[in-house]
Amino acid sequence: MIFATANRHKLEEIQAMLPVGLHIKTLSDVGFTDEIPETETTIEGNALLKVRHIYDRYGEPCFADDTGLETEALNGAPGVYSARYAGVEGSSEARAKANMEKLLLNLSGQTNRKARFRTMIAYIDANHTEHLFEGIVNGVIIKEATGSEGFGYDPVFVPDGYDITYAQMSLSEKNLISHRAKAFRKFAEALKDDYCKT
Repeated sequence: MIFATANRHKLEEIQAMLPVGLHIKTLSDVGFTDEIPETETTIEGNALLKVRHIYDRYGEPCFADDTGLETEALNGAPGVYSARYAGVEGSSEARAKANMEKLLLNLSGQTNRKARFRTMIAYIDANHTEHLFEGIVNGVIIKEATGSEGFGYDPVFVPDGYDITYAQMSLSEKNLISHRAKAFRKFAEALKDDYCKT
């Protein structure tokens, strides 16, 4: 099965959650190096766009995810534009830093720091059928980055019920509660019938 991503961080997060024995290939594993334009205006739209593009190219079961950080005070921004919020090119680390800085700047002076991470997984199975799985975690945006684990907006997001950021959690801790983990657990459950038959 192909995971329509080149992001090794995402692969590390989800590999442990999927059925044992299911071999996941990333885009680099199949030699795909093109950019997939993320032109949709919704998170689910972008996930479907990516998975359809790869399925049409390779004809194998595949899945893609798209995640957005939605803040209440900014009317849902950065949302679908989370990965390119600051419009900065360069390494993933440079883009993440610029995105966080822009978010914190736009939230400066705001007392409402409520936010949520939302992940949508789009999956096309061997029968060409499309499926969607959603995971949501509510929380708040703190005023400065804290922690060195994770990626993206993890250093500024504290999930409800916790007093540490995603970036202060180990991968195993984050995988118990994260938005991506919630979506992938639903996905993994759906895959059991296809990949875990005895």
